[in-house]
This record gives sequence, structure tokens and C-alpha cells, in this order.
Amino acid sequence: MTESRLSTRISLRWPPEATFENTDTLVLSVGNWYVDLRVDRATRTIDWAIAGERLQAQDSNEVLFTHELDSKNSFGVADCGSFSSLPNGDDLEVGVMPRHDLPGAPVREYEEVWRKLLFRRVDDRPSRGLSFVLEAGGDVGLEQGEEKEVVRTFVGAIWGTYIALRQKQVLIRPTGDSNTVIKRGGEVSARREDFVRGAGFRVKYTIGTEAGELPARDDVQFLAVDGIRQANDKVMVRGQAYVIRAFEDLGEDLEQYLRLSTDEPIGN
Repeated sequence: MTESRLSTRISLRWPPEATFENTDTLVLSVGNWYVDLRVDRATRTIDWAIAGERLQAQDSNEVLFTHELDSKNSFGVADCGSFSSLPNGDDLEVGVMPRHDLPGAPVREYEEVWRKLLFRRVDDRPSRGLSFVLEAGGDVGLEQGEEKEVVRTFVGAIWGTYIALRQKQVLIRPTGDSNTVIKRGGEVSARREDFVRGAGFRVKYTIGTEAGELPARDDVQFLAVDGIRQANDKVMVRGQAYVIRAFEDLGEDLEQYLRLSTDEPIGN
């Protein structure tokens, strides 16, 4: 019914250790693209910030996540999880990934439980809702052997929920290779806003040195009134060109989404 999904992580486990959850995690997925922000509850710093493509073969429970932006610099690590439904409706994800809290970040088995969230209504009445993922700074044409520093920004929104992430990266096109790869990445800055009934959009997190320069939800409001968009269209946000990676207009039959929405706050 929709290509958009909001989800939060309920728990993480590194078998055979006990289950725990130390983050306020929110993932926006629109089509094949996602923006994922995990904030440490105790320190209110970034535990992990990721963005990229979410690729799933038809009739498969395995999902491959590319890391086009990654606060842990895990760009060259395959991130593939296998999903199954739990009796209460949550999703169990199992796989292997680097364990960054241990020296050397060894690859270990993990188990994560995810819960689908209701969309955040923007106001009391049926209104046009949009979902989208935008990217800036990633379309760089490099010659073989060339290296370049860029600033990449991902912006994700689903109706009344909004996340923006930014990272300075060094891209390189190895000699003899037709693909550009990420050599390394710097600090990630993040901004998250949630719509609060009666108060409008409110900032929940601004983290990192570039947080004040990130686009705000108001900066992309024009997408709601500026006509239908398509993937790969380009738009200008605060004087910078962004590529639309994914776009869904929830306004075509908004009543169905009202049954999938809430006025309650998201996260902790």
C-alpha cells in the first residue's frame, strides 16, 4: 500500500550475551533508500548514523544495506540481514556485522528486533503527506586514480518525521576500476525534527559541528506544494543541488494513511 516505512529498534543482542537497548533509533525508508539515526540515550551523541540503499530480492527475506554515509566508516563491509516476523508483529533481524565496541571491531553475529511505527500526522485534518529521500554531494565524476573530498548530505522525511545527515568524505576511483569508492569519512552531523500537535515541527536532536548548517524541515516544505516529483529529479535546497533518490506522494488517498498514523511522540 505504501513504499514508505518508519521503524525503531527495540533491542540488540550479541549472542550469547544478553539483550539490551541503549539508543533512540529511528529509520526512515522510502522505496529502496533509507536514512538511519541512532542516538545514545545516555550521552545524546550519535551511536550510529547511516544512509544508503535498501536492496531486497523478490521473495527473499534477506536485505542488503549499502552505506553511502556511515559514522563508523564501515563503507567496505557487507551489511546483509535476514528478517523474520515475530508473534507480536515485530521483525527479527539476524546477521553478522563489525562490533565497534570491541578492539579491532571484530565481525560478530547479531540479533536486532525492529518495530514498525505509525506515521506522524502533520495536523488534525487530512492533508497532503510526502515521503522522500534526497542526496547532495554524491554525484562526482572522477578520472581513474583521482581522489576528491566531498560533503555528502542525506535528507529523509515521512509526513511528520524528518532526519538530515551530513558527512565529509574522501572519494577515490582506483586505477583500472570503473567505480568510485569511499576511501574514508569524517564526523557525521545530524538533525531530527518531529511534528508535535499544536506546536508544529520541533527539533529533537542537533548533533555535530555541521548540525547548524543542515537543512531544516521548513527548507524542504516547497516539495509539498511544488508538484509531483520523480526519482533522479534535482531540486535546490538552501542553494545546494540535491538529487531525489526516492519520492512518494501520500496525498493521493490520504485517508488510508490516517489509519496508519498517530499523534503520539516517537522515541524517547
